This record gives sequence, C-alpha cells and structure tokens, in this order.
Amino acid sequence: MKKFFFDAVLDIIGINPFVFVPEKILQELFIQAGREKGYIPVCGRINKNEYTQTLVKYSGAWRLYINSKMLHLSPKRIGEKIKVEISFDPRDRTIEPHPKFVEALTNNPQAQKVYEGLLPWRQKELNRYIQLLRTNKGLDRNIARAIEYLLGKTSFFGKTIDIPQEEM
Repeated sequence: MKKFFFDAVLDIIGINPFVFVPEKILQELFIQAGREKGYIPVCGRINKNEYTQTLVKYSGAWRLYINSKMLHLSPKRIGEKIKVEISFDPRDRTIEPHPKFVEALTNNPQAQKVYEGLLPWRQKELNRYIQLLRTNKGLDRNIARAIEYLLGKTSFFGKTIDIPQEEM
C-alpha cells in the first residue's frame, strides 16, 4: 500500500488526542479502502514509532486518534507538532472468539442467538476483551459475565443490552 506523510499538530477532543488527516490523503485512503464510510483501518508511524489504528469520522470530521501506545504521554503533548506516516491497512483484523467462549455460547442457545445478532464491532469488542484475559480464573469469570450480558441480566463494559421479551 502507498504510504503518505504529513506533519500535524496534536489536538484533543474530550480526553482523546488526535490529528486531522489532510483531505488529499483522506481521499487516497478512501480509494484504497474502497469506501468513504465506516471505520478505515490504517497503519504507519508517528515520530518513527509504528502503529495500527482506525480512522474514525466523529462530529463531521475524520480523525486519527493518537493513544499513548502510539505516542508516549500523548494527552500531555497537545499542541506538539508530530510527523505522521499513514497507509491503508488491508490486513484482516478479525478476532476469533476464545474456545471457552464458543463453548459457553454453544451451551446457551439464547445467548448465542443474541451474540450472533450483535453488530460486528460489538462482537469484536467482546472477543477482544475475552482474548486479552491472562488467567483461567479471569477468563471464566468474564465469560460468565459476557453470557449474563447477552441474556440482558447485567452490564458489560458499562453497557446494557435490550432483549425483546418475545426472545426471552
């Protein structure tokens, strides 16, 4: 994929540091991605540090959010001029569900039906969270929480899910 380079001033919205991507580069990235809507997966370098990220349109503007992994202490560096390398990232970013989570879903058809009805990004959010757990105890505890969430009995990530009563 073609790489693009630009300098940008680190800005912030809420608590999220970001940079605007120049319009000409955005248009090239849209062509490479084959779309101008949704999330656009990108990768590159910030001040020579590699990153994998997603371009997001928020409040009418496309932004490249700059987290602390991409730029050390990024929230404290607002106003700093940074060097950005960016390119479309065609790699598959699918996160497969953990085998124990698959087993738990198989054992609970109701939760499985809700999971399968979730938007792909919400499935990915659940899968990513469960995949990151390091201990069996934490894994088992959070898989149980995820099942309860899918059944509409509890929140997960501070979010609840609405299940129509006819599906219960």
